[in-house]
Amino acid sequence: MERVDADRLKAVLAKVMAVLVIIGAINWGLIGFFNWNLVDAIFGGGAREETSAAGRLVYSVVGLAGVALALVFPWSRPVDTTTTTTTTRTTGTGANRRIDVRP
Repeated sequence: MERVDADRLKAVLAKVMAVLVIIGAINWGLIGFFNWNLVDAIFGGGAREETSAAGRLVYSVVGLAGVALALVFPWSRPVDTTTTTTTTRTTGTGANRRIDVRP
């Protein structure tokens, strides 16, 4: 049961990190295309040198989410070798036989 809960927690954390990274990407897109900073517009700060404490906190959390997502993203994991089980019917006896097939 603990394994299922841990897997659910990891899935939720991965989704939260992905949402934060997407928010950061949208903000960078707005800065690049329109020279407009959404985080500063929401949390205050107008000039490049002026960023509110809340804005800096948002930047920090989004940055940490990006690093964490890069570390746990599936491309960094080795490919698992799994066993596929198939069931075949033998003629004449009517019994089922399980065959393990390794890729």
